[in-house]
Amino acid sequence: MLHGDNGATLKATTVLAMLTWLGIRASYSRPRVSDDNAFVESLFRTVKYRPEFPTKGFATVEHARQWVRQFTSWYNHDHRHSGIRYVSPAQRHAGQDRAILGTRHELYTQMEAANPRRWSRHTRNWTPIAAVTLNPERDSIVQAVVHEEKNRSAA
Repeated sequence: MLHGDNGATLKATTVLAMLTWLGIRASYSRPRVSDDNAFVESLFRTVKYRPEFPTKGFATVEHARQWVRQFTSWYNHDHRHSGIRYVSPAQRHAGQDRAILGTRHELYTQMEAANPRRWSRHTRNWTPIAAVTLNPERDSIVQAVVHEEKNRSAA
């Protein structure tokens, strides 16, 4: 059995034919089920496509550990994540995201006013993300976080 993430690669006709020919059964992740590691798969893709990722592997375990430490620092402090409106996790956890996103919104609003033909619709949404969840349809989790943030802001 070969398990995949419902991606096009593992559903391609030629791949399925090869798996059948080899006697391998395909297994796929369930849609919108957090137990199927979508966050980890996204992280692995980021790791693999870093320009400094060693294509020939690591010479030693210590070399691998050093690379992962550097990657982790970059990922948490320098990499801007699309799921949290292009701020870093460190900025998000330090509470800096609101000011950064507010400044971006202000700048985009000024740029749109200066050159309205540049945008065919509204500018990018720079509203801070209240909760990051793999299964957005689980509204109770999202609503609990939003309620908690409102209470924290009011205090």
